[in-house]
Formats: sequence, C-alpha cells, structure tokens
Amino acid sequence: MASSTTASQEELKANSVPLAWRDGCSALLIPLNVCRKKSLYKSWECDHERHVYEKCQYDDYVRRMKELSKQKLAAAEEAS
Repeated sequence: MASSTTASQEELKANSVPLAWRDGCSALLIPLNVCRKKSLYKSWECDHERHVYEKCQYDDYVRRMKELSKQKLAAAEEAS
C-alpha cells in the first residue's frame, strides 16, 4: 500500500521514474515531472510542485540524520 508521498510501482513504471528516484517522495515527483514536460521545463512554471518535492526530500534527510544520531548515541552508550 502506498502512502501519500510514495507512489505504487505501477504508477512509477507508467511515468518512467528512474529507479534512483523511487524513494519516499516519489508520488510528489510524478506531478513535478508532468508539469515540467507540459511547460517545456520552464523553471518558474512548476515552482509549487518543486518546492513541495524538495521539502519532502529535506524532511526525509532530517529524519534519517536524527535516526543515525540516535544509533550512534546508542552504540556509544553500549561501548562504555
């Protein structure tokens, strides 16, 4: 089951999303790419879609860094 920011494999395949971009924000990438193709890659046409996608990517990065920090802290406590 896909979450609100993760597209299903069928959707990703239908929209030709490369494997490297199939992450937690993949459902937001599809409308961004559609907008880009429709507007012939005029950057100012898809500002909202790009902002939403980049915010999702940033939030995912912050979540992963917090998780890594917790793992490092737990490993340091375990070692001492």
